[in-house]
Amino acid sequence: MKMQSTSSLTKPILGVLEWFRPGEYEQVERVLADLKTIGIQHLRTGVSWADWHTAQGQEWYTWLLKKLGNEINVLPCFHYTPPSLGIASKTSAPPRHPKDYADFIDLMITRFGDYFEWVELWNEPNNLNDWDWRLDPEWQIFSEMIGAAAYWAKRRGKKTVLAGMSPVEPHWLARMCDRGILAYIDAIGIHGFPGTWEFDWQEWSINVEKVRVVLERYGLEPELWLTETGFSTWRHDEHGQLKAFLHAIAAPVDRVYWYSLYDLHPDLSTQDGFHADERHYHMGIKHPDGTPKLLYRLWASGGLEAVQEIGEIGVSSQLSVVSQKEHLPIFPSPHLPISPIPNPQSPALITGGAGFIGTNLAHRLLSAGQPVLLFDNLSRPGVEQNLRWLQQRHGDLVQIEVADVRDRYALRRALQNAFMVFHFAAQVAVTSSLKNPLHDFEVNATGTLNLLEEMRSLSTPPPLVFTSTNKVYGGLQNVPLRLNHTRYEPIDDLVCRFGISEDRALNFYSPYGCSKGAADQYVIDYARTFGLPAVVFRMSCIYGSHQFGTEDQGWVAHFLIRAIEEQPITLYGDGMQVRDILFVEDLVDAFLLAQENIHTLSGQAFNIGGGNENTTSLVEFVDLIGEVHGKKPHVYFDSWRPGDQRYYVSDSRKFQTATGWTPSVNLRQGVRKLYQWLLERSGQCLAVSGQLFESELTQNLYL
Repeated sequence: MKMQSTSSLTKPILGVLEWFRPGEYEQVERVLADLKTIGIQHLRTGVSWADWHTAQGQEWYTWLLKKLGNEINVLPCFHYTPPSLGIASKTSAPPRHPKDYADFIDLMITRFGDYFEWVELWNEPNNLNDWDWRLDPEWQIFSEMIGAAAYWAKRRGKKTVLAGMSPVEPHWLARMCDRGILAYIDAIGIHGFPGTWEFDWQEWSINVEKVRVVLERYGLEPELWLTETGFSTWRHDEHGQLKAFLHAIAAPVDRVYWYSLYDLHPDLSTQDGFHADERHYHMGIKHPDGTPKLLYRLWASGGLEAVQEIGEIGVSSQLSVVSQKEHLPIFPSPHLPISPIPNPQSPALITGGAGFIGTNLAHRLLSAGQPVLLFDNLSRPGVEQNLRWLQQRHGDLVQIEVADVRDRYALRRALQNAFMVFHFAAQVAVTSSLKNPLHDFEVNATGTLNLLEEMRSLSTPPPLVFTSTNKVYGGLQNVPLRLNHTRYEPIDDLVCRFGISEDRALNFYSPYGCSKGAADQYVIDYARTFGLPAVVFRMSCIYGSHQFGTEDQGWVAHFLIRAIEEQPITLYGDGMQVRDILFVEDLVDAFLLAQENIHTLSGQAFNIGGGNENTTSLVEFVDLIGEVHGKKPHVYFDSWRPGDQRYYVSDSRKFQTATGWTPSVNLRQGVRKLYQWLLERSGQCLAVSGQLFESELTQNLYL
């Protein structure tokens, strides 16, 4: 009779695997805090027999096992032979006396048995890094060692886990059964890394069934655990990691340990050597500095339900290639009736499409019947809400590719049928670029170059609109200013009247300015050198619905959110710095006009913003919040930040002359619209300065 796993009736117990090196006290504290955040109560970790024999080892493991055992259900995996006790002088060598390992297990149970229920006996015995079976070709030493340790652990009242196989080897398991080891084993470990090392992977159910067939033959019914499984994001595929996780926790087993919480720090070495295999360094669901990857971010914010929702996302359909791309329609603004488009077969590609600007552009295109492919790695909090809103409103017209612009091959797939391209994907915060300049460059500069190269390989490249930044002009210290009451203003009359034009010399400042500036110039040069139809927008401050503002990314929304939440605002500098702000619907108009006129605009850069009619200093904006919200937020001041411009206003006359574009939403109208959207999103009563405001834009928002 075929055995039935307990996991066929209930979901498996879920745990996390994290290896600690002696002395990593602070890392243990971080891991415990993170596990609490995601609601995990089970942790598998290694206890090195070899390290126990060092000067630091006993003190370390005494602290570690007590610390973990008091706060979590810990599964200690006892492995690694002390070189002095091995047949050869290495930790993967069999011990000269197999009984020594059983004595070590007995000692650990005696000292720390109150802190764990289960013991795992060794790790990956069919992996040469963990057990050099060439020194034990018949597995005689291993069988004797594990058999004695398992027998004694059971006598001491502990449950036992047989070391996880990697890969799954039914013949090896049958040999262990023949040696009688399984008589003292309560659970069998299985390891597997589909998509990272095992590219010919079969489904978990198939691999688990191979194990069950062996156990049934011997009349054994131990539990089956995935004691180690994970997915490396070394190719920036965080969505792939998330999907691999979902497949693992759906496996027909009793327990799953996911490897791991943190990436390996790049300064450390693996068993294979220092950076001998980059995949080993990217197995975590958090980066070494604690920055969350997609899986952890969703898990921490919305639980496994949020993870499941994003795991089910994929491109809904593959649309045919459009042979004629000459006629590009202008998609109407929200104030005009929507007319059908001439060629609805092929999608518009928007990189960073689930973000604030991408969502507003996608909504406009989709409302006109244009299919849209959103290419986004979902790294920004809140973007999954944007995806949900677009899918609810537009159904199968929305296609989604969860991928990263650092992955050229993902871009290649996305570009195959693209009708037009809008490149918004970026690392957009100056502060983040200062903390991690390399990541900033890889996303902004290399990601853009990846896109350009893939476009260049096409016989008929689609037209491209790329969003650059006013930061390419640097801190603008060479613009003389004077203080006029609550704001700075240029002394030069022409700059004062019209703002900063494209004639201003580029002066990259901060890693963010350098990376975006490099991308900006690459787009212009590829248009000039290779004939790609492409245009660059050097944008000022954009604001509007679907903006989940943070302190350094979307300050207009951030200030309003702080006011609604009755939280203080920090102003860097004296608050007199001036910006022109542009409502997002006006920006969308400009995007589509650029696509319509791409053949006359290609190879050029344009400053795009609200212009001199829509300027505000930060302290003036705080006053405006008081008008809109009915109460001014409390303000703190801090030091100026590197590269912060005291004055930036876009001179958009060049683009206006070329296309006839001009902003239609003024500052006060736009701020009230955004404030209303933020109130609706927060579920509060819709009241602005005692008056009820309605607009087509806010009536159709995701609440």
